[in-house]
Amino acid sequence: MKPSKEDISALLKGVAHPETGSDIVSGGFVDEISADEEKITVSLRFRKARDPFAAKIRDRVEQILAERWPEARITVFIREGEGNKAKDAIERMHEKTTTRGIGKIIAVASGKGGVGKSTVTANLAVSLRNAGYRVGVLDADIYGPSQAKMFGCEDYVPDAVSENGTDYIIPAEVAGGIKLISIAMFIRPTDALLWRGTLANSALRQLIHQTRWGDIDFLLVDLPPGTGDIHLSIIQELHIDGAVIVSTPQQIAVADVVRGVEMFRNENVNIPVLGIVENMAWFTPRELPGSRYYVFGRGGAARYAAEAGVELLGEIPLIQSIMEGSDEGRPAVTTDAEVEERYRDIAMKIVDKLR
Repeated sequence: MKPSKEDISALLKGVAHPETGSDIVSGGFVDEISADEEKITVSLRFRKARDPFAAKIRDRVEQILAERWPEARITVFIREGEGNKAKDAIERMHEKTTTRGIGKIIAVASGKGGVGKSTVTANLAVSLRNAGYRVGVLDADIYGPSQAKMFGCEDYVPDAVSENGTDYIIPAEVAGGIKLISIAMFIRPTDALLWRGTLANSALRQLIHQTRWGDIDFLLVDLPPGTGDIHLSIIQELHIDGAVIVSTPQQIAVADVVRGVEMFRNENVNIPVLGIVENMAWFTPRELPGSRYYVFGRGGAARYAAEAGVELLGEIPLIQSIMEGSDEGRPAVTTDAEVEERYRDIAMKIVDKLR
């Protein structure tokens, strides 16, 4: 049976663009459809050159068409340029964005989970504030938000103010003036975020562009671990000035760091990697202050940093106060002089690189 354009169009409504959240038909990404008994041809149009989602969407379109009409020869083209409806909604949000008062944006990333990326983000934020800078934190780890816990504001429910028909979100102010927003502030602690990528990206876009950031010097973005759609969306939505990669000394963690560094160095991304923080570098018991136990191996991140031409910004040992501070909602730089000194040194290196 010959597939009709209507049948193909209805099938393609099941494919969504991760950035806009709309299906590719309603969003105007489907430029042309042609079909006969032997061949189906679909042309997709993307408004920006090298749209990072283009190849993924093309592959998905080819897959669902082949599943529905396995005997047909499937061809899906990608075109670039204006002409789709999706740009209008995004551009309206960008016109009203609250990010214009942000000085520098720093992405804090890790190749894998469990290396202390969120802890590093929180302590760096306080260190920058202690140095006299105005600081904001965006918890972009949609599926595993930690920053509300780190700063002890889990019960904060953001207010909204309406201006010219747009609602703006009032962030929490923590640790002496740091502005913080997290998806955790909009859900119950027991809720599991069973969201597809499109819904997560849409929520993240709102947090970015509709939070009342005001005038701040630095915005730290706590990214999810790994590389994926959320990372690409943030890269598209924000002008990121530099990335800080967090790792432990473990070989498996360093292997994932390589992927994280290469993501930022990709020619379609091209974000400077400011350096690597080696977290949990060693353990020193309080009763043996002169001893170091390398629980997770020794110097793996430092060796990779040297090989890749990336600066090792600092090493953070396993210190009990860091764990306690995270659990109690008080970043350890506020209570432990050794932790404060190490993070201050890292923060100042980052500031120097962004001048």
